[in-house]
Amino acid sequence: MSTGAAGSLSATLDSASRDIRRILAGVLDGHELSVDDGIALTGAAGRDLHAITLVADEMRRRQVGDVVTYVVNRNINFTNVCIKHCGFCAFSRDHREEEGYLLPVDEVVRRAREAWELGATEVCIQAGLPPKLDGRYYIDLTRAIKRALPGIHMHAFSPEEVLYGSVRSGLPIKEYLAELKAAGLGTLPGTSAEILDQEIRDRISRGRITVDQWVEVVTTAHTLGIRTTSTIMYGHVETPAHWIRHMALLRAIQKDTGGFTEFVPLSLIHSEAPMYAKGLVDGVRPGATGVEVVKMHALARLMLGATLRNIQSSWVKEGPKLAQLLLDAGANDLGGTLINESISTAAGAQYGQLVGPAELRRLVRDAGRIPAQRDTLYAIVRTYRDGDDPESPLDRIADAEARFGSYRRLIASGEFRYTRR
Repeated sequence: MSTGAAGSLSATLDSASRDIRRILAGVLDGHELSVDDGIALTGAAGRDLHAITLVADEMRRRQVGDVVTYVVNRNINFTNVCIKHCGFCAFSRDHREEEGYLLPVDEVVRRAREAWELGATEVCIQAGLPPKLDGRYYIDLTRAIKRALPGIHMHAFSPEEVLYGSVRSGLPIKEYLAELKAAGLGTLPGTSAEILDQEIRDRISRGRITVDQWVEVVTTAHTLGIRTTSTIMYGHVETPAHWIRHMALLRAIQKDTGGFTEFVPLSLIHSEAPMYAKGLVDGVRPGATGVEVVKMHALARLMLGATLRNIQSSWVKEGPKLAQLLLDAGANDLGGTLINESISTAAGAQYGQLVGPAELRRLVRDAGRIPAQRDTLYAIVRTYRDGDDPESPLDRIADAEARFGSYRRLIASGEFRYTRR
């Protein structure tokens, strides 16, 4: 850290309140942030919040340096038909609804191949839980994609989907995951986590995978050498104390298994979420405030950074400009190009179609950092220095919706209508 930066950090800490200054000094000295101290930090505002973000940025610099990463990938949400009725989900449809769709396996493979030919190294595959799904469907889908594209990384199936496949197939979770791995699965998304507090889950998504089941799936995956991401969804009925306890649980798992690759805070997109739009759950907030978004990412760095180094800011949830700002609040990754993103889009997100590699690099450079393309496991594919900015095929696509379609067009077209499968 430069002399000027050190002076700015010292001056900022001096202006913070006594308790905040004590907690942050301990973090800077290498002490683990306790749950109680983490909860104390959640109430910070004004100069105290500025001190927290500045310390988070310093810890980011110490833990991962000045490189900001991204992955070239494509999301494929192969069906929106789901037996669950989660209060936050505007994506899912009942199997009898006309807007329900199911992409055939050959269409999923076609989309994966299209992404590969455009430079993607990863396909991220998640979907609803259709009724009476063949228990081996996820295994067969994985095998079909890897047979067609052996070099692509399969980042697929949430813990909820793994649990569903296990139940439908009659295989124990460990055996089911082992079969997925043998078929070519690379990593699991750590989604379906929301808030890892059963009382909160019962309010916003009764009947969803439980906390204990989520932990069982991800830790079993880790023991089999299948790494996972980790997430949180916030800005609804939880309190900031739930954030800290959620992260403390993830930290404990990471210390035990080392299996998480990243932590991704996901703020609620509220406008079309049934629990907000239809008033199905009392006390739902209209998503996180800007202050809460900044605070969440800073706290994530302070709570998790020593054991889980990569903190992602989501341009889909927050928009590219705020995602860029979060690079100064502890984040070191901008996620992926995505190409298609249906789940957040269905909930009312303004972003999700495509941000090309060149634009991601511009956002990083404008934040004064060094852009680098990574793979799913955070190995660096290429670091881009000043003046090193080759055009990608994705950068040449002027109208992503015209090229790749959109969720709204898909559910309206009837081309892959579930009721006609």
